[in-house]
Order: sequence, then structure tokens, then C-alpha cells
Amino acid sequence: MTAPEPGATVGMGVGVGTGSGSGSGSGDARDEAPSDYRLLVPRDWFRLDLTQERWRGQLKTFVDREFLTSRTPAETSRAIWTALRNTAESGVAQGALEFFLRTEPAHGPDRPTVPASLLVSLKPLPPGLVPEPEDFAATLSERRGSESRIDVVRLPAGETVRVVTATAMDFHVRMPGDAGYFLLAFSTPLSGTSSPLGDLCDAIAHSLRWV
Repeated sequence: MTAPEPGATVGMGVGVGTGSGSGSGSGDARDEAPSDYRLLVPRDWFRLDLTQERWRGQLKTFVDREFLTSRTPAETSRAIWTALRNTAESGVAQGALEFFLRTEPAHGPDRPTVPASLLVSLKPLPPGLVPEPEDFAATLSERRGSESRIDVVRLPAGETVRVVTATAMDFHVRMPGDAGYFLLAFSTPLSGTSSPLGDLCDAIAHSLRWV
């Protein structure tokens, strides 16, 4: 597992629970729901705050900077913009808080691709209705089929259901206080998950802490 590179920044999100605990160590040792989280994401990942309406303007800034100033065809830039906007809009509708983007070097400026990304989402559930990680993993296995590798792992933040495909890696982290699950959804369309970038995504997930 590769640690996030030096110069990584702390991405702070909105409160994720009603608890008022102040511990900054591993969150799974706490009984109350966390009030916030900390995640180490390298500085070269462009951050969009999906809790603010201005995220569309931020996304346009990213696309213009990364694609319109190169030899990327206009229709390709529009397609990338549309794909990223749709991902963000779908995420917002399902509790997404932050969206991080990282352009991967393609095989030349004329062959751009949708950037690697991380979508951070809160999946709250009423107390008593939060499935155990093993049960959640079994349900996801039925839905996702054989193309996904699904297992239960233990991160510093707590028990986690990990779902890995060739180009995506999802971490469903069970939150303390029976508050629900916290989702870190990585997409690596060019490098794939069996790559140094995939290792970095795994390290970012391991950096999650509750506050």
C-alpha cells in the first residue's frame, strides 16, 4: 500500500452524525456517531464541494483547464464535462459530499479520457437498520455479480465492505454509533485498480479518520 504523497491535504466534509465526540484517533473505538471526518487526498486531485451550488462552476474550471487548453477536440471536452457532471449530479442525489478529480496522462494529447475520481458520500440509516458488514457484502455480491471482487476488511476508521472491479474501487465504511455507511468510490478508467494509482486509492481510503 502506497501512502498518500507528501504535501497531501486534509479534505474536510460536513458533519456526518449527531454525536459530539472529539477523539481524533481511529473512529471504530467510539460508540457515538461522528460529527465530521478527515481524509488525506493529494493536492493534485481537484476538489469539488458538492454541498455548495457553485460546484458546477468549479467543474467547468477543471474541464477548461485540463482539456480546452490542449489539443482535445471540443466534442471530446463536452463529453467529458457531461460525464463528470452526470456523476456529480447522481452523487448529490444520493448523499455525496465531495468529488475529487485527477487527470491521468493519456497516450498523447489527442487521446484524453475521463479523469480518475473519488466520490465521497454519506449513507445514513436509522439506528437498528444498519446491516452488518458481512450481510452487506453478501447483498452486494448478489447485485454485482462475478465481475466484482467483494470482501470485508478492517480500516482504521472501522469495518469496511470493499468492492473492486478492473476500473473501480468502492469502500463502504461502517460508521460508529450505528449511523450508517460512509462511501469512498474511486474510479480509475485509464490506469485500472491494479496499478500504482489503484494503490494510492487504497492508501487514501486507509487515511480516513472520524472526528
